[in-house]
Amino acid sequence: MDQIKEWVKIAINALEEKKAEDIHIIDISAVSTIADYFIIANGTNKSQIQTLADHVEETLGRAGLPLKQSEGYESANWILMDYRDIIIHIFDKENRLFYDLDRIWRDGRAVDKEDFM
Repeated sequence: MDQIKEWVKIAINALEEKKAEDIHIIDISAVSTIADYFIIANGTNKSQIQTLADHVEETLGRAGLPLKQSEGYESANWILMDYRDIIIHIFDKENRLFYDLDRIWRDGRAVDKEDFM
């Protein structure tokens, strides 16, 4: 498994450990140059969403992938975490429905998380 896929696996596991909901992975490598993968998940409240982001950052950092940039942590209705090749979006339920990244990025290839396990 190549390094990027290993990091996707680590991120998915970190999200699952803190009970993220509705985790989707989209391979955008064929349709965009901004990243290879989007990981989209949601939490149930501000505290959980921040905990999800903290845990992902800590876990990926230990695996050797530093966070390049993050936005939205304070409001925690949409936290965007940029790891260059992987971009992680952690939403509250309302904003996930509103922004609907799964539909916007439908030209990408949906990937089953079991493909990374």
